[in-house]
Amino acid sequence: MDSITRLLNDSMGWQGRAGERMAYYLVRARPKLNKLGELEKLLIERAFEGLRPFGQALSAGLAGARVGAEGLALWEEEDYCSPPLAMERAAVLDTYFDDIEVEPVKAGQGWRRIRELPRLFSSLPVQRTED
Repeated sequence: MDSITRLLNDSMGWQGRAGERMAYYLVRARPKLNKLGELEKLLIERAFEGLRPFGQALSAGLAGARVGAEGLALWEEEDYCSPPLAMERAAVLDTYFDDIEVEPVKAGQGWRRIRELPRLFSSLPVQRTED
């Protein structure tokens, strides 16, 4: 775990929450175009995967993100937080996206709805969750 990941985990007190029910969301967000190259590089480096408890799911979701109407990024995300994506926004999403909205979906439903759209990061490998 790198020092940035450790600092974020320790300072925010992020721990997994046993017994809490997982929720799934279709996320729509406006990418900050001047930050997309940086985000893609960090995803390639797997920089967020060590963030607890959401790093692996967030990384997989962003790696599979699609481009929809008006240039919005879309992906399915799993989350425990209330409000949705609170920790993900604080640590990562608000740096790279504006106008973040979520729509509750069943697991896999979001990916099925957006699978035909072009990928936001075509250089990243396809993740199992988006097949």
